[in-house]
Amino acid sequence: MTAETARFVGDIPLHYDRGLGPVIFEDYAADIAWRAALRGPREVLEIAAGTGIVTRKLRDALPADARLIATDLNAPMLEVAQAKFRPGEGVTFDVADALVLPFADSAFDAVVCQFGLMFFPDKDAAHREARRVLKAGGRYLFSVWDSPRHNPFSRLGLEVVEKFFPDNPPQFLKTPFSCPEIDPIKESLIGAGFTRIVASVLPRMHETGDVTAFANGLVFGSPLIDQIRARGDVAPEAIVDALVERFEQEFGAPTRMPMQAIFFEAERE
Repeated sequence: MTAETARFVGDIPLHYDRGLGPVIFEDYAADIAWRAALRGPREVLEIAAGTGIVTRKLRDALPADARLIATDLNAPMLEVAQAKFRPGEGVTFDVADALVLPFADSAFDAVVCQFGLMFFPDKDAAHREARRVLKAGGRYLFSVWDSPRHNPFSRLGLEVVEKFFPDNPPQFLKTPFSCPEIDPIKESLIGAGFTRIVASVLPRMHETGDVTAFANGLVFGSPLIDQIRARGDVAPEAIVDALVERFEQEFGAPTRMPMQAIFFEAERE
C-alpha cells in the first residue's frame, strides 16, 4: 500500500469498525464468508482483513477444524480484529503485505479479500501472490466497490468534503471506489494464471437509524481524518454534521442507502 492509504492508526480502526462496519461491510462480509465456505476448505487465508469483520463471519461459516489466517498491513486494525475472538477459535493474525505474502506455495484452499484490492498499489502482483499460495483447485474470492454512481454515499461524501476545501480537497474517499470496471480485473486475473473467473454484481439497500455514527465513521474511520487535519481551519465535527444533513436529505430518516459491490471468484487449476 502507499503511505497515504496505509495509515489506519490511532483511533481510526475503532471508528472504522463501529461507524462503517454495520452499514457498508457486514452484509457483504456474510455473503463472501458463505461463498468461501461452500466447498468446506480446511486452510483459508484472508488478506486485507482490517478489523476482522469478514474474519468473524468466516470463522462462523467454516468447518470447525478449518485453519484461518487473517492478515493486514496495519497492526492497529488487526488488534481490533483479535478482540472479536476467544482463545482456541482457530484463528491466527499476522501483519503481512498482500503483495509479498509470507506463506509457502500451494498452502491454502481459499484466499479471501473484501474491499482490499483498491488499496493495493500493484494489483497484478496481488493476484499473482494469491494464486501462488493457493493449492490446485483452490479459490480466490474477493470484492470491490462499484462506482460512486451505484454507491451514492461516496459521491455525497466527496461533495460535502469538497465544499469545505474547494481549493485542495482531500482525496482519500476516491480510493475505495477506484476499481469499478470488471474487464481490467478479469484480464489481470487471467494474466496471473487464474481460470473459471466469475464476476457478480451485488446490489444492497441498507437501512440505518444512526446516520451520525456512519458519518462519524466516514470522517474519523479512515486516513481522511489525517488529510482533514493536515489542511487545518475546519473542525472534523463540522464535516460530520454536514454529512448527516446531506444523507438525511438524500436518503431520509431513518436512512435507506443503496450500495453495490462487485464480487469475483477465480480458481487455480
